[in-house]
Amino acid sequence: MLRTSSAALAAVSLFLTACGYIGGVQPPLANIPGDPTALAAVQRGSSLYVNFKLPELTTELKPVPGDLELDLRAGIGPKPWNPQQWAASARKIENPLSVKNGLAQYRFPFLEWTGKEVTIAARVIGANHKASGWSNVVTLPIVAPLPAPTDLAAASTAQGVRLTWKGAAQHFRILRREGTSGDFSQVGASTTNDFVDASAQFGTNYTYLAQAYTDLGDHHEAQSDLSQALPFMPKDTFPPVVPTGLRATASATTIELSWNGNTEPDLAGYRIYRSVNGGAFEKVGEAPDLPTYSDKAVERGKTYRYAVTAVDKSGNESQRSEAAEASL
Repeated sequence: MLRTSSAALAAVSLFLTACGYIGGVQPPLANIPGDPTALAAVQRGSSLYVNFKLPELTTELKPVPGDLELDLRAGIGPKPWNPQQWAASARKIENPLSVKNGLAQYRFPFLEWTGKEVTIAARVIGANHKASGWSNVVTLPIVAPLPAPTDLAAASTAQGVRLTWKGAAQHFRILRREGTSGDFSQVGASTTNDFVDASAQFGTNYTYLAQAYTDLGDHHEAQSDLSQALPFMPKDTFPPVVPTGLRATASATTIELSWNGNTEPDLAGYRIYRSVNGGAFEKVGEAPDLPTYSDKAVERGKTYRYAVTAVDKSGNESQRSEAAEASL
C-alpha cells in the first residue's frame, strides 16, 4: 500500500494555499451587454433624430468587452404590443451619425410613416454575438414635415431686438448665440410671427435662429428645420424720456433747479438749457449724477427760463422738458 507522510500532505496544503485556490472552479462570464438607455426621438424637418446611451457594463456588472454592434429599429408597433413581432417587421436603421462619449446618434427619413405612429427601440450586440435586451421604447406620432421659418429679420427697439419671420405653425421658438462661436440657447417662444428679445444688450453681437414646432402631446413635438442664421448687433438710437417736474427757485445769488429723476438703466445724466429775458435757449451746464442744478451765473433784474434734457450712455438726448422761470 502507498503511504504518504504527514510532512508531504502539509507541503501540498501549503502549496494550494499559496496559489489562492479556494473552493470549486468558477463558471465563465456570460458577457451579455446591458441594455441601452435614455432613448429619445424627435421629428425635425423631414427626418427623425434618435439618440441613446450605450451600456458600459454587462448584465454581470463587468465592463463590456470589445466593440458593440448597434441595432436601432423603427416600425409600426402591433396591438397588443409584442416586441418580437415588432422587431421582426421593423426596419433596421444603418449608419449612425456619430457614436462618441457613450452616445449613439442617428438621423433617417420618416415619410413612410406619415400619419401613423412609429415605434423605435435599440439594442446592442457584443463581440461574442450576444445581444442585450431592448432599450426603452418610444412611440412617436408622425405628421407632415413642417416648413422652416424664412426671411428672419431683426430691428433694434427701445424694448430690445424685435425679430420677425415668415412661416405658418402653431408655435415658434427663438434661439440665440452670443458672439461668433458656442452653442445656441432658447431665448423665447411665440405663437405669432414676431418676438422681442428684451434680454439683448446694445452693442453686443448675436446670432439668431427661428424654428417652428407643433405639440404632439405626451411630451412629443414635431419640429421644422432651423431658419437661416441671422447675425445682428443691436444699436441704441433711442433717447431717454423727457424729464418732468422741473422747478426753478431763486435765492439771494443763485437759481436752484430740481426735477424728477429718470429711471432708464443706461442714463448718463442731464443737460441744462437757459433763456435770458426771452432770448434763445443755450446750454449752460450738466448734471451727471442727481436731478438738481445750481445756476450761479445770474444777475438781478433779469428773468431766466430753464429746460433740461436727459442723456444716455450712447449719447442719445431727449427733447427738452417744459420750461420753468425765475427772477432774482
